[in-house]
Amino acid sequence: MHSPVDRYSVLLPTYNERENLPIIVWLLVKVFTEHHIDFEIIIIDDNSPDGTLEVARRLQKVYGEDRIVLRPRAGKLGLGTAYVHGIKNATGNFVIIMDADMSHHPKFIPEFIAKQKEGDYDIVTGTRYQGNGGVYGWDLRRKLTSRGANVLADVLLNPGVSDLTGSFRLYKKYVLARIIESTVSKGYVFQMEMMIRARQFNFSIAEVPITFVDRVYGESKLGANEIIGYLKGLFTLTLTT
Repeated sequence: MHSPVDRYSVLLPTYNERENLPIIVWLLVKVFTEHHIDFEIIIIDDNSPDGTLEVARRLQKVYGEDRIVLRPRAGKLGLGTAYVHGIKNATGNFVIIMDADMSHHPKFIPEFIAKQKEGDYDIVTGTRYQGNGGVYGWDLRRKLTSRGANVLADVLLNPGVSDLTGSFRLYKKYVLARIIESTVSKGYVFQMEMMIRARQFNFSIAEVPITFVDRVYGESKLGANEIIGYLKGLFTLTLTT
């Protein structure tokens, strides 16, 4: 199913995820091992005050330095730069981006990989809004906000994917590097702009239905500021793409 040269680098940006990190890493290792997939998990911690990095060091002792790669940073520098930092350190020819807070289940990764192989796609993105995809643990307001954000973006930008704001994706490494290089947004809009850039560069994109589960531990990072930021970013993208 996979040629022996394929290696998958998972980028896990973390901030205050000490409870979630051991679980997500355990699940990732389990999935990759069971499916005989070569992998590494790159943990990019933004100086979490809760001791996330200490937990990451312990996980590295358990699973080994070839599997768990620690690339901490000095402060909370944001998602975009975390990915740039991660790509520089990735040895895989494919890169998987996902959230460390357990909202993305690693069990979907083999489906992403199979889908990628099927059409040699540049990008495979998880969608909550197609097939048997869905969202669990969100109240109606949050669901409507997310759906509304995607519909709005779809109408204004016509990106060709059903879940623009999702952040569970598989990229060919050089494709991700090229997209990030040209992406200017910060925060919540970042994921969305990446899909818009992908379309501009004519990269091929496939979708896999996923279920998204609201974070198990810790505070959700989506508040009014993120929504305002999203709308501003969406407006900017509409004007500039």
